[in-house]
Amino acid sequence: MVDEEAEVNINMTASVTTKRPSTQEFLPGVRNIIAVASGKGGVGKSTVAANLAVAMAQTGAKVGLIDADIFGPSQPIMFGVENERLFINERNGRQYMIPVEKYGVKLLSIGFLADPSQAIVWRGPMASKALQQLFNDADWGELDYMFIDLPPGTSDIHLTLVGTVPVTGVVIVSTPQLVALADAKKGIAMFQMESIKVPILGLVENMAYFTPKELPNNKYYIFGNGGCKLLAEELNVPFLGEIPLVQSICEGGDMGTPIVNDMQHPAALAFLTLAGNVAQQVAIRNAKQAPTKKLQTQASN
Repeated sequence: MVDEEAEVNINMTASVTTKRPSTQEFLPGVRNIIAVASGKGGVGKSTVAANLAVAMAQTGAKVGLIDADIFGPSQPIMFGVENERLFINERNGRQYMIPVEKYGVKLLSIGFLADPSQAIVWRGPMASKALQQLFNDADWGELDYMFIDLPPGTSDIHLTLVGTVPVTGVVIVSTPQLVALADAKKGIAMFQMESIKVPILGLVENMAYFTPKELPNNKYYIFGNGGCKLLAEELNVPFLGEIPLVQSICEGGDMGTPIVNDMQHPAALAFLTLAGNVAQQVAIRNAKQAPTKKLQTQASN
């Protein structure tokens, strides 16, 4: 039963081949959980996550997106839903948040539950518990892909994620700059640790090149040429594609209209190509590897 008049008061305390095991405790209707991560901030990870999710939905897939950047949630702005209110669904005596849906994507963010004008100042355990509630206290239904927009770097949130749900794989976002690539390498190394072992679906090079509108055939490699592709070859992980540095991508995020919605824009094609490559790598991963196991930590107990 959906109560559209109910006020949501959450107490925050400390189309695909293989489906994950149906006996899983959390998110039984979700076929693939894909983390979108970056080694450092400022590389456009959230923009890539938003456009990737919308691009997947445009292919007919059932898609969800969790904004797991607890301290700096940006997805409500990028989807133009920062003023949306959450409704609840009561089932078996328990209340569940109903994700906001736009552009075919089901979205939940801590930004819906906190005052946007106030800083979120929480210790690690509180932030981790908040992330778990976005998974467990929401009615996600059936999804082909659930994307997780992680905070930059490596933190408690990353450990909470892999300790809460079996992550199908990770998409790493970087720019071609050496300093960004060095941090991306550390991010990949974290997910490849023996105790975590989450497959790397591939590396995305964002802000790869600049093409002026008046010179559509010209490419200017402002931050370096091909750095992510070389790193992918070095680490033997797939290279998923290049996203150009285009002002309209930023403007689309600020206005709540991801650029992939503009099918006539060249950047939209780049994101659609990225979505196809990610879907392909998910299918390959599911065909060749066993389901990921949750990391046994205090966060998973």
